[in-house]
Amino acid sequence: MSFLLFALSSPSGTEGGPSLFTSLIPILLIFVIFYFLLIRPQQRKQKQHQEMVANLRKGDKIVTNGGIYGTVSDVKEHVIVLRISEDVKIEVVKSAVATIIEKRED
Repeated sequence: MSFLLFALSSPSGTEGGPSLFTSLIPILLIFVIFYFLLIRPQQRKQKQHQEMVANLRKGDKIVTNGGIYGTVSDVKEHVIVLRISEDVKIEVVKSAVATIIEKRED
């Protein structure tokens, strides 16, 4: 009999329970925190790297992700030719450029 009274007392079954909106607030808050602390800075860093690679010119001194120091001797569509010694030239994918040490003055 008490079970029947309990079932009749809450016709919608939502007595005191959290609504859907209030249960989604922590998940949304976590997503916003991840966006501003992880996703957005990474996108900004990637954009800066793409601009740096797009602005590579002949004569720039660079370092690759593998730690190779060299001077750009030719720039192609997806590849740069890197002079690492007097008679040694290698081809490196543009995305492998870590940083520009010295920009050639025009």
